[in-house]
Amino acid sequence: MTAALLQGVPVTTLDADLWINLPERRYVRVLGICQELGATILARTVVALSDNTFVNFFYRIDGLEDFEAESGAVVKLDWLGLRVAVLPLQSIIKSKRAVARPKDIAHLPLLEQTLRVQRLPQI
Repeated sequence: MTAALLQGVPVTTLDADLWINLPERRYVRVLGICQELGATILARTVVALSDNTFVNFFYRIDGLEDFEAESGAVVKLDWLGLRVAVLPLQSIIKSKRAVARPKDIAHLPLLEQTLRVQRLPQI
């Protein structure tokens, strides 16, 4: 939900989800880089950074095309002093609908409302 938060959705999140363009079987490589940077490995796809920020790595996103196909629609935003590429709200909505966990379904009204507001003509 960090990508949604950066795009104005009024939510909070406990972690940052990062989509990695590698096959999931290469997760050890990602965790090794994290460990070299001082992160604590909590699970195959989760690390805690030195500032206690949790990062959750994804190697595919349900309901979306592959990484290469989706990368053409990213939105570039500032986050923690960096310029990062995030999935647009439409893609986040599509994925949450596909996953359909209770927490994803609960986020849909906020995501959809924010998208509608952003599409309103500026006065």
